[in-house]
Amino acid sequence: MVERLDATFHALADPTRRGMLASLALGEKSIGELAAPYAMSFAGAAKHVKVLEGAGLIARRRSGRTQLCALRPGPLAEAEQWLRQWERFWNLRLDRLEALIAAEKEQPE
Repeated sequence: MVERLDATFHALADPTRRGMLASLALGEKSIGELAAPYAMSFAGAAKHVKVLEGAGLIARRRSGRTQLCALRPGPLAEAEQWLRQWERFWNLRLDRLEALIAAEKEQPE
């Protein structure tokens, strides 16, 4: 699972790939359609698609001469699950900080 998380976070580290995933959340798209908002070549977009596919975040299929991509949300759910442990960690620390601040305000000067 650690290797898959590494691949997921590596793929998500690039804003272009995050944008492509957001686009795929609306439905299946061709590589050309994924490239269009970024004014990049097909080859450039294909490199991003390869990273996303390697991380398991998308599935690619052929329809005639067109390569279509679809979102695979499983790895995102795993990343969210991993991040939740840190959410609990920070919530606990922030709750303690809030209690300390409240206690300090209640003390007379």
